[in-house]
Amino acid sequence: MTIISPSILSADFANLERDIKLVEDAGADWIHVDVMDGHFVPNITIGVPVVKSIKKVTKLPLDVHLMIENPEKYTEAFINAGADILTFHYEATSNPEALISKIKSMGAKAGMSIKPKTKAEDILKFLPLLDLVLVMTVEPGFGGQSFIDNCAEKLPIIKSKAQDDLIIQVDGGINDKTAKICRDFGANSLVAGSYIYKSKDLNEAITSLK
Repeated sequence: MTIISPSILSADFANLERDIKLVEDAGADWIHVDVMDGHFVPNITIGVPVVKSIKKVTKLPLDVHLMIENPEKYTEAFINAGADILTFHYEATSNPEALISKIKSMGAKAGMSIKPKTKAEDILKFLPLLDLVLVMTVEPGFGGQSFIDNCAEKLPIIKSKAQDDLIIQVDGGINDKTAKICRDFGANSLVAGSYIYKSKDLNEAITSLK
């Protein structure tokens, strides 16, 4: 079964608890939290205090995606705040192995993400160390962007070298049509924001992605 992780980037931040409960009740598996610093990506979103608050209002695992520079400086804080899965960008650190080890030593699952222009081959050597790989199918920074088709071509490459329990996640422009492409190419986890939160029927939207 495909793991569906709705992105709260598309939620109503004035009613965040309500919107988290809505997707939880609609069958979401995880809650995806996009952390942006205005440097690694051209947008600023939320930080440690908000993650800590979210943890109090949901039973679902928090899937925290760090789109920030120097992620190693903030690993401990985000895990202590409640991150169950902590994903950093391959492009944002000079020592991925050390960062993966640090995340796992604190009891969280370790994820690595790649931007659209980064080759899948660049991260294959890290797969045995990881719990999750996140392939971005839009340029990270803003929700509501269109799916970049050729990014999905990275999925079979990763799948061919992945261990059986590796979570292969896709984020960016996900809807019922692009979800099928990603699943067929080997993804087993999908992040969707606009498609879910702008849907008239959250249950139907999440079911269509699965």
